[in-house]
Amino acid sequence: MSTRNLDALFAPRAIALVGASNRYRSVGEVLSRNLFAAGFEGPVMPVNPHEKAIRSSVAYPTIEDLPTAPDLAVIATPAASVPDIVARLGAKGCRAAVVISSGFEDAALRRDLLEAARPHTLRIVGPNCIGFVSPHAGINASFAHLMPKAGDLAFVSQSGAIATAVLDWADVRGIGFSHVVSVGDMCDVDTGDLLDYLALDPRTRAILLYVETVTEAQKFMSAARLAARTKPVVVIKAGPDRGGAPSPAQTPMAALASGADVFAAACRRAGMLQVATLRELFEAVGTLASGIRPRGDRLAILTNGGGAAMLAADAVGRHGGRLAQLSDETRARLAGILPQGWMPGDPVDMLREADGARYAAALSALLEDPGQDAVLVMNCPTAIADGVEAARATLDTMAGERRRPVITCWLGERAARQSRRLFADKGVPTYDTPDEAVRGFMQLVAYRHNQDMLMQTPPALADTPVDRAAADAALAAALAAKRRMLSAPETNAFLAAYGIPVAAGGTAPDPDMAGRIAERIGGPVALKILSPDILHKSDVGGVVLELEGASAVEDAAGHMLRRVAELRPDARIDGFSIQRMIRRAGAHEMLIGLAQDPTFGPVLMVGQGGTAAEIIRDRAVGLPPLNMLLAREMIGRTRVSQALGRHGGREPANIDALAGTLVTLSQMLVNHPELVELDINPLLVDADGVVALDARVMIEPAVGAGLSRFAILPYPQALEERVTLKGGRAFDLAPIRPEDEGALIDMLSRSAPDDIRLRFFAPIQKIGHAFAARLTQIDYSREMAFVAREAGTGDILGAARIITDAEGLEGEFGIMVRSDQKGRGLGHALMRKILDYARARGMKRVFAEVLAENTSMLALARELGFVRRPAGDDMTVRRVEIEL
Repeated sequence: MSTRNLDALFAPRAIALVGASNRYRSVGEVLSRNLFAAGFEGPVMPVNPHEKAIRSSVAYPTIEDLPTAPDLAVIATPAASVPDIVARLGAKGCRAAVVISSGFEDAALRRDLLEAARPHTLRIVGPNCIGFVSPHAGINASFAHLMPKAGDLAFVSQSGAIATAVLDWADVRGIGFSHVVSVGDMCDVDTGDLLDYLALDPRTRAILLYVETVTEAQKFMSAARLAARTKPVVVIKAGPDRGGAPSPAQTPMAALASGADVFAAACRRAGMLQVATLRELFEAVGTLASGIRPRGDRLAILTNGGGAAMLAADAVGRHGGRLAQLSDETRARLAGILPQGWMPGDPVDMLREADGARYAAALSALLEDPGQDAVLVMNCPTAIADGVEAARATLDTMAGERRRPVITCWLGERAARQSRRLFADKGVPTYDTPDEAVRGFMQLVAYRHNQDMLMQTPPALADTPVDRAAADAALAAALAAKRRMLSAPETNAFLAAYGIPVAAGGTAPDPDMAGRIAERIGGPVALKILSPDILHKSDVGGVVLELEGASAVEDAAGHMLRRVAELRPDARIDGFSIQRMIRRAGAHEMLIGLAQDPTFGPVLMVGQGGTAAEIIRDRAVGLPPLNMLLAREMIGRTRVSQALGRHGGREPANIDALAGTLVTLSQMLVNHPELVELDINPLLVDADGVVALDARVMIEPAVGAGLSRFAILPYPQALEERVTLKGGRAFDLAPIRPEDEGALIDMLSRSAPDDIRLRFFAPIQKIGHAFAARLTQIDYSREMAFVAREAGTGDILGAARIITDAEGLEGEFGIMVRSDQKGRGLGHALMRKILDYARARGMKRVFAEVLAENTSMLALARELGFVRRPAGDDMTVRRVEIEL
């Protein structure tokens, strides 16, 4: 991730246009026209050896002839010439370039382009893009057909055509932008870099993304999570989806690993809101800008028209929401407000003569009902009641209170126009149709849910005890034999090492041995073919159930061999698996597993299992690492989850056991970089827990850093260490975890208010969940916080934090020791840990802003080799820094 020199892109002092032209409607002519007409206050310097002037401005024959170094260059010349131009621009002092040129399909040419820019740290946007627009800076470095008005939305698009279409669509509706960037082929600056920049851009209120591909998943996720913490990020995804009908050659998990589902899972974990259409993209921004954050998905509907009420109620079910269940008290109150003929329930139809007073009274009653999370107020135009009066009454009812969860829908066009303006002026979301209104409400629900997911940073390891030696041995045996798939005994041993129950049984090389093993097991057994070449055993008659006795098993095994030889003569046969039949009446067959996505790395799946799993395709996808909350959320997104509760006389299934198994698979991925795929199908789930009936594990020799393949960096357990301070007191220094929230609050509550003020530069009256969550639920690829836990009690006695810049070159630290633990060496130990971490990450500098009165912190910094630097005009602050 890097925002280096992006200031030269968005806030240049001078711009060069290489390839400027006077030829009508050529790319160079359109770029010249747009750059000169946009209102940029600095010089725009065209470069063209064949023209004396471009649009009445002097044209310079070469880059070297430019009178001043441009911060930004726009290049529109043939592709083969661009690397040399970039090298010359860099030598001139240019720091950013937009390469409009296409024709970079050749990997060698792209490499030459980057090599030309690298010595000068010159940033490249493109190639093969339409450029970018920054209205506030008066820059139109694009060949778009119009200049948008200035606003507070940033739009980043991987398609130039979509960018120009959005500009046209927004212009008609008066929507303005802070920046519009077409990133093209993203050979250097990509979506992640721009998210980093826009997250801190004061002119940008919300970020819109049009995404086709993600180049570096960990970088993209880290930038998206940072941006989504500070402002709404709404994304629309296009491009190939590997879903659809599974190929016979696909493994079961690969057949279920839809690229669209994986991207949707990434959006949820990053706290972004994904929408389906360009219209929804802008609708969502307006909805989120209202600041409404409903607690749940229960919508109350208030209207003056029965037909509109039915349309809205249908839309609630269609979009996955719930109608509010009004309390008896609310119903009684409404009965005293509404005329005879009102039908109690939700939606609340006030009938066509409802005036402003009736709207106000009914809305007040609904807003006080605990059974709703938001109220949709609707109005249908009639000749006997004034819609504008109803709108004003709605606004008056909301006024003077905290932000009320109200959205509105005034139907019609001419009659609704003034009312919609009233709502828009007050920042109340308003829509043209019931379906749009309900969809807007569900966008709010999804956004709130995704923000909750964003705050989850699970540990790398679950609490389940693991027999690492047994697990490693199972994988090592297959790797030593150069096999990609574990045998049935190895698979069972691997799962058992992680505490996942498996059906008892054994394997046999031939029918005779299969019969003897079945005799030893006793009772009915399941017989399955063992073959590394057969992924769908049932399709070739490779599974027979409810066999009892040796002779029955022998006969079935012989028939199975003949059947498989007929249908799959090419398949290698390793023998048979014999398992005791598991009879658990009412148990649900689930599928659970992991696979590799080519973009986002390891992914986890859960859904309905059985032989038809790939046809039913009821599954939820999630990114590791997981904790129990995230695992339960995944399960809840499956259709089969509705059947796991108590119904039809069945006891509810043990959801915690199922979620715990998902977390265990997440832990396997952290422990074993060799894991490529794992699926358990079926995994029986009932009130008593889970048991794996059939499983498959695929591995490959591990290559590269183990955790680098994760889109979200797991908890870095390797950084934990035990330290002993003077006097023999032992402490654990470890990265902070989300579950440290309570202990951190306890540490701060037991510290002097003045010490808290010195650490956070302001007094803090109340230390609640939101504040503590910001400190404990961190992105380990962005920042690191270490806590000193007392061995035995687990109490946090001190904490230190370092936040790296987007370049990873320098970091700002903060440190605090509990007031009653000062003077014992904890601060020194925490600072040593921070500096060791910074060196290991390759940082060049570590610094901090310290209040001048914080003499103990200044003394510690001096002792560790920090030097003081000027901290600007603020005499109350000192800057300390150390070169590493």
